[in-house]
Amino acid sequence: MGLFFIGIVSLMPGKAQAERIRDLVSVQGVRSNALMGYGLVVGLDGTGDQTMQTPFTTQSLNNMLSQLGITVPPGVNMQLKNVAAVMVTAELPPFSRSGEKIDVVVSSLGNAKSLRGGTLLMTPLKGVDNQIYALAQGNLLVSGAGAQGGGSRVQVNQLNGARISDGATVEREVPMNFASQNVLKLQLNDDDFTTAQLISDEINRRINGGTAVAEDSRTVKLFAPSDSSGRVRFLSRVLDIPVRVQVMDAKVIVNSRTGSVVMNRHVVLDSCAVAQGDLAVEVSRTNEVSQPDTPFGGGQTAVVPNTQVSIQERGGSLQKISTSADLNQVVRALNSLGATPNDLMAILQSMKSAGCLRAKLETN
Repeated sequence: MGLFFIGIVSLMPGKAQAERIRDLVSVQGVRSNALMGYGLVVGLDGTGDQTMQTPFTTQSLNNMLSQLGITVPPGVNMQLKNVAAVMVTAELPPFSRSGEKIDVVVSSLGNAKSLRGGTLLMTPLKGVDNQIYALAQGNLLVSGAGAQGGGSRVQVNQLNGARISDGATVEREVPMNFASQNVLKLQLNDDDFTTAQLISDEINRRINGGTAVAEDSRTVKLFAPSDSSGRVRFLSRVLDIPVRVQVMDAKVIVNSRTGSVVMNRHVVLDSCAVAQGDLAVEVSRTNEVSQPDTPFGGGQTAVVPNTQVSIQERGGSLQKISTSADLNQVVRALNSLGATPNDLMAILQSMKSAGCLRAKLETN
C-alpha cells in the first residue's frame, strides 16, 4: 500500500501569486489579549463535582454564599452534586470598548461528569496584569452528548467543555497608543527578506516614495499621517495592496505523532540509493504440562513455559531514486520504497543529511 502525502500545490505552478498585504502581515501592537478567570457552574443535573474529592469547590461556594449574607455553620459537609468549579478563558479583541460582548470558553476544573444544562455565575476575567477586564455569566452550550446505564456508557464529543456566545461584557479597555503613532510597523507572518522588500517597494510605488522601509526579514516600517482618521484611511489602503509573492521555500513537515508527511510543490529530490528494511523480533510462549511418570511416585503436575524467540529481517534491498523536480514525481518515487510512515521519517532525515533532499525538513 502506498503512502499518503499531502501536497500544497499552486494554481499557477512556477509563477508568483498576487496576495493582499493584509494576508501576509499583522500590524505591530494591534493584537488580542488573553483573559482568564475562576468560577462556579450551577444547575447541573447531578453531574457536578464530588465535593469530598474537590474541596476547593466547597470552599468557593462558601465564599460566594458569605458574600450574599448566608453563613454556613462550621463543620457542615455539603454533599452537592449540581455545582462544578470551572476555568473561564476568553480573548479580548484589540480596540475593545466597555460594554462590548465577547465569547468565553468554560472548562471543568474538578471531576464533574458533565456541564450540560449548567449556568455560569458571574466570573471576573483578569489579564496578565491581574486587572479585571471583563465579567462573564450565562447559560452553557455543550456540543457533546452522553448516556449511561447498566454498566454501559456512550459519549459523543466532550461534556466537560462549553462555550457561551457573548457571555462576557468588557468592563475595562486596554490602553493603546495607536492614535498617537506616526510610525507603524508591519510584521510579516513568515520571515523572508524578499517578501519584506517586495511589500516595501509596492507600497512606495502605489502611494508615495519613502512611505515604507523594510527594516529586516520580519518588519516593514510605515510613515503614517499624523491625524487619526488619515492614519486609518492610509492603513486601510496599504493593507489592500496586492503583492506578487515569489516562490516560497521548499519545505517538508513531518509529524511524528500522527505519522503524516506534508510537502509543498517546490520539493526536489536528487538521485540517490536507499536501502530500507525492517527487523522483526517475534517472541512466542506456550505452556506445557509436565506430569510424573508413575501415578504413585510422589511427583506433582507442573506447568512448564516454553518460550521461543525468532528474528526476521524483511526487505533491505538497495533501491535507486531518480532526480525528481515535480511534486507528483517526488510522491511516486517515495511511494516506490514501500516504507511505512515511521520508516519514511527516518529516510527523509537521512536523505536530508546526504544532500539528496532539497528542502527544509521540520519535525513536529
